Amino acid sequence: MVEPRSIAEILGLSSSIRTVGDLESAVSAGLPKRSLERLSARLYEDRRVASAYKFKIVPAATWKRRTKRLSIDESERTERLARVLAQAEYVWDDREQAREWMNKPHRELNDRTPLEVARTELGARRVEDLLDKLFYGLPI
Repeated sequence: MVEPRSIAEILGLSSSIRTVGDLESAVSAGLPKRSLERLSARLYEDRRVASAYKFKIVPAATWKRRTKRLSIDESERTERLARVLAQAEYVWDDREQAREWMNKPHRELNDRTPLEVARTELGARRVEDLLDKLFYGLPI
């Protein structure tokens, strides 16, 4: 399992997040908007693409209305993607390779990208299962 600290680091949260409970509390309180911006920047090198990606999580009009924090639902979606990215970075032991893998269609995901599939909770589970198989060298 990926350490909550790894997820928190991707989201730019304080180092006081050490447990799943700490992370859950942060998500329940609403993550800062900056967390989604940091996640997007970690997923995409190109700033324009990263900026546009956040609107797949929070619609543009809603993003503009948000002052400081995301809603709980938006925070959960953001955390879920950060969790999957953290696991990919752990498996590949390289940020760039993890980013490439997250954005490349995979046959086990019906030729969709892990990033696309992980936008839902069940999809994220599929991606996490695939990452586990890759990590442990199991057949795919």
